[in-house]
Order: sequence, then C-alpha cells, then structure tokens
Amino acid sequence: MRIIAAIAGALLGLLFLFAAAAFFFNLMGGPAPAEGSPMAAFFAAFAPTGYLAFVKVLEAVGGVLVALPWTRRLGLLILGPIIVNILAFHVFITGGQGLLEPMILVMTGLALVLVWCERAVFAPFLPGRTPTP
Repeated sequence: MRIIAAIAGALLGLLFLFAAAAFFFNLMGGPAPAEGSPMAAFFAAFAPTGYLAFVKVLEAVGGVLVALPWTRRLGLLILGPIIVNILAFHVFITGGQGLLEPMILVMTGLALVLVWCERAVFAPFLPGRTPTP
C-alpha cells in the first residue's frame, strides 16, 4: 500500500503542479466561454480579483506537499477543498459537462486512493470516531 500511495501522491502532485504552472506561464488556451453563460460570469468574477491566482498558488503548494510522503496529509487537506470545488464547478456551473473528462476522473481517483491510504489518520474527523493513541 505504501508504493501505491507513493505513486498516487507523485501523480496527483505533478497534476496540480502542472495545472498551476500552466496558469502562471500562460500555457492554458482554449476558447472563451460563451457570452452571458454561467461559466463566463463565474470567470468574470474570478479573473480581475486575483482569486484564481490565489487558488493556483494553493494548488502548487498542495501539489508539492502531496508528492512528499511526510507532508502528504497536509497536502490532502489543502487540495481536498480545491478538488471538491472543481467537481462542484462541473456539476453546477457547466451542468455536468466535462465531469467525466479523463483528467477529472484521474484527479478524483488519485485523491480518493490517498485518502483511503491515510484513512486511519482522517477517521477521527468523522462523527463518532475517537482517536486511537
């Protein structure tokens, strides 16, 4: 299980590092969202405020932390809300479009594998669970 966690952590870390680097080095391309669409309104709020840059910094930091075994748990705590927001964006803003893209599935799957590997550490966060000494 340790090898699986190491591979999943490295892959998830690289995925988020590449996503952050693509944003900061302006490597992301693609068509602009349709005028008046929910996606256009969403990004119109994010772009001028600098909020997206803040999220991308957290993605880079979380990517580095999750790739290193001794900081993996902290990396998961940083990347977890980001992953949930990516999934929520695809469910609520795009109406489910892109939710089954391979990159989304790989990202979610790798995060779930890591949470499963670290389940003993995260179990006390669940109701009714007490930490074991």
